[in-house]
Parts: sequence; C-alpha cells; structure tokens
Amino acid sequence: MKQTIKKIYLASKSPRRRELLRQVGVEFELLLNDNEVNEEVLPGEAPHDYVARVTRNKAEHACETMLRRQLPLRPVLAADTTVVIDTAILGKPADMHEAVQMMRRLSGRTHQVLTSVAVAFGAEMWQITQSSDVVFAPLSEQTIAAYCDTPEPYDKAGGYGIQGPAAIFITNISGSYSGIAGLPLFETAQLLQKAGVHIL
Repeated sequence: MKQTIKKIYLASKSPRRRELLRQVGVEFELLLNDNEVNEEVLPGEAPHDYVARVTRNKAEHACETMLRRQLPLRPVLAADTTVVIDTAILGKPADMHEAVQMMRRLSGRTHQVLTSVAVAFGAEMWQITQSSDVVFAPLSEQTIAAYCDTPEPYDKAGGYGIQGPAAIFITNISGSYSGIAGLPLFETAQLLQKAGVHIL
C-alpha cells in the first residue's frame, strides 16, 4: 500500500500559488532554490516547450537543494506561467514602457496562458502543462496608462493577474481559472496524488 504523504515542498515565490494550495488544503513548506533557474527563452523555443523546461528545471533544482540541505524527503512542486500572444512569449514587464506595450498588444485580443506544473519525488517526476484562452476587452490609452501607473503589472507574466484589478479587462476565459492565476488545481491534484499526497 502506498504511503500517504501530508506535506510537500513548494518551489515558488508566488503568493498566488500559496493561496491556491491552501484553498485545497495542501500543507506545504517553501523551498526556494539556492541557485536561480535560467528563465531566458532559447532561440526557436516554442512557448509550450519553454514553460515546460523552466518548470522541470525548477523542480530539479529544488530537489537538489533539498538533498544538499539534508532536509526531510518530501515531494517537490514547481510551476511556471507564461502568457502567449501570436506565438510570442510575454514575460514580466521591466518598466512602464514595456507594461504599456503589453497592454496595447493584449487589448481587444485573445491570448493564451500556459501554466506548467511538475511534482518530483524520489526518482520520479510527473508533469503537465495546462493552456487557457483569455479575451481582453478593447482598452483605451487612458485605462492602460492608469493601470500601468500601479504596481500591479510588474511581477506578473504578461503584466497582469486574473485575481487583480486587470480582472475588469477580461470578457471571457476558456480553460482553468486557477491555471490562469498560476496553478491549475485539477491538474495539480492529479500530480500530487500520483506522488502519494493526500488531498481529500
């Protein structure tokens, strides 16, 4: 009989992912990597491949950190979210100019939000990448400027979070709300159960 595991390590700085795990009652401890994962897009790398690679690397680095620090052995959960429009990956805007450019690009358009999740435990790793479509209403220059003058765009892929003020820009979503927020809970639960983590 498979051992039931109560607690995992979360290899993510995202407060949204913490909130989502708490929402479904998953106990976790933060495990931030000793070394930062390279999140640069490789030449010719497709968005799906990019987000999956970064997530896998985060999980692998966190497992190495767990072993190096001689921490109790637990499943490690890592995730990465990216926003894609016209096959172009939109990262976190570095400044107001970049944030404005992103909002102009998303205005009145449909884009994709990809979130990849990996759970590593022992010699095994389980991974899935979830994709959702998000439709933005047309945004006026005044609205874009006012939004980009807040702190909201600057720590989020694509310059927005669905759980923040930008929710008023979104006319329709197709996919997973929690996936757009940073952790698709249905898929995450499936992976954690494969690793022996008790959820419900």
